[in-house]
Amino acid sequence: MNAVRMHYVVDGDNLSAAGEASGSVKSALKRLGYCPDAARRVAIAMYEAEINCVIHAGGGEIDVAIYPDKIEAVVYDSGPGIPDIDKAMQEGWSTATELIRRQGFGAGMGLPNIKKYSDSFRIESEAGKGTTLYITVLNSQGGRVE
Repeated sequence: MNAVRMHYVVDGDNLSAAGEASGSVKSALKRLGYCPDAARRVAIAMYEAEINCVIHAGGGEIDVAIYPDKIEAVVYDSGPGIPDIDKAMQEGWSTATELIRRQGFGAGMGLPNIKKYSDSFRIESEAGKGTTLYITVLNSQGGRVE
């Protein structure tokens, strides 16, 4: 099955640039005729992942594959890793600094929101080596892949 593939680098030094990848993917999905709900959900999940890359990992990368029936995003970083994934998945739990919180981020909703807005979500993390997120959002009306 052919896929449209996109690759993004998330700048770990630029919080205001977080969201560029998710916005780009959402725009591409709209152009390709994807279900608006699928485009919205993948944009939310990716945005949360981008913010996490900036806040917690000093940046990262995102690979996106757009198929007629689904969108897959793999988000990876070389940050410190997540020592307790179960705790990190709890709403409101965060290791964000006070500076980040004062900027309106770090409320502990990133990973829970990614799970909420994804049809499939898996996380792998190793202390000192980084974190990889596997996000899948299904497209209920079948877009076209060019």
